[in-house]
Amino acid sequence: MNQQDSINLVERYYAAFNGGDMDTFLNLLTDDVIHDINQGKREVGKEAFTQFMACMNYNYKEQLVDMVIMATADGKRAAAEFVVLGEYIKTDEGLPAAKGQKYRLPAGAFFEIRDGKVARITIIIICKTGLLRLVINLTTQSSNTIERR
Repeated sequence: MNQQDSINLVERYYAAFNGGDMDTFLNLLTDDVIHDINQGKREVGKEAFTQFMACMNYNYKEQLVDMVIMATADGKRAAAEFVVLGEYIKTDEGLPAAKGQKYRLPAGAFFEIRDGKVARITIIIICKTGLLRLVINLTTQSSNTIERR
């Protein structure tokens, strides 16, 4: 893949996410996709990523806006900067009750591309407390917004 092919891949990935098209979204991943999660924990495989997304889609409603995508000249790596517009819609196990709390968080993602698919993704969320990795668990909450660690 070249630079433009990788940019197009990431554009399709996020278009599928925003459109709720999980089949297309997941088909853009390698079977052994690496998904980096909070504090160095790493999940490997499309099945683990599918379960992660099922939980996210059940408990949260998110759209990614203000997207800027870039890639290396050889197309092996890509990055995206965006804003997460979200709502906590159903209570996630072990977390405070969902009451429709809305959030707006600047974020970024780093990709490794292999054989025309996403082979690794690391998502970074910028919260009031600094640069933090995205995980399912909510760690702080106010009456109108929530942040992730």
